[in-house]
Amino acid sequence: MPTAAAPATRASADSSPSPAIEAVDLTKRYGDFTAVDGITFSVTRGEAFGLLGPNGAGKSTTMRMIAAVAARTSGQMNVAGLDPEVEGPRVRARLGVIPQQDNLDEELTVRENIIMYGRYFGLPRRYLLAKADELLDFAQLSHKASARVEDLSGGMKRRLTIARALVNEPEILLLDEPTTGLDPQARHVLWDRLFRLKESGTTLVLTTHHMDEAEQLCDRLVVVDHGTIMAEGSPAGLIREHSTREVLELRFGMDRNAELAEHLEKILGDDDAAGFSHIEVLPDRLLVYAGQAETALERIHAAGLKPMTSLVRRSSLEDVFLRLTGRSLID
Repeated sequence: MPTAAAPATRASADSSPSPAIEAVDLTKRYGDFTAVDGITFSVTRGEAFGLLGPNGAGKSTTMRMIAAVAARTSGQMNVAGLDPEVEGPRVRARLGVIPQQDNLDEELTVRENIIMYGRYFGLPRRYLLAKADELLDFAQLSHKASARVEDLSGGMKRRLTIARALVNEPEILLLDEPTTGLDPQARHVLWDRLFRLKESGTTLVLTTHHMDEAEQLCDRLVVVDHGTIMAEGSPAGLIREHSTREVLELRFGMDRNAELAEHLEKILGDDDAAGFSHIEVLPDRLLVYAGQAETALERIHAAGLKPMTSLVRRSSLEDVFLRLTGRSLID
């Protein structure tokens, strides 16, 4: 593992109570369009913080302002105790950035990518030779050190992008959709690397469309839509606040789902044992939100209704996300 232990030392030695990132009434406009509309949030040093939202919600714009590559229209922001607009180079020196699309040099070897990137920070070559080996070991890429980047799998390229971003031992790591396009196995390997960084004291800030990823990685998150914050809290806290403990998925057939929803509401609404909340009608199924989904299913069977399929599952962050931001695609 790399001396990502270094951030932990910094964090423990730093007696300042200031957060890693703090934004107050942060706003970004492009002409008449408001991409980020007066949002306020803070990120504690050493935590994993998520920005969730549909496309166009303002996540990437917020990340660009944190990374000191986009100026804010109004509001205040501090990153590692510095104003990105006033001290952009110093802020960028403390950050590691993982873009949504890998921007590796395909013609260089795996080790050369890390060394060349480190030179941008003015790090000496002697230091980088040892650091590259350390980072490749952390990313489980030592056996590919001399391989050309174009020969790597998607998961390997992603791990190399993260390893490269750690060459300057950043205090804060910004990750934009870190596992997009990866298969489940590669995603879990990447999660393991990120967990290790978090445990070492590195602050993680990520955007993701994978709700299970947000539940796994984030200590706390905000749900953003149309440039504003819709909700904030831990994944478990948001589920408790905006959903029920369980969800019952029922399929009666696409021509019957909608017509049976009102009938089911009457059956379940008179029974407190199920902890019924509401029903959501989808084209292919009904989602019954209840504290005790098994009890709700028993009541439905007792009323003589026989769904084609039924599934009881725990409520997830995806249920919260869709309830807050809607299920329709709006371009």
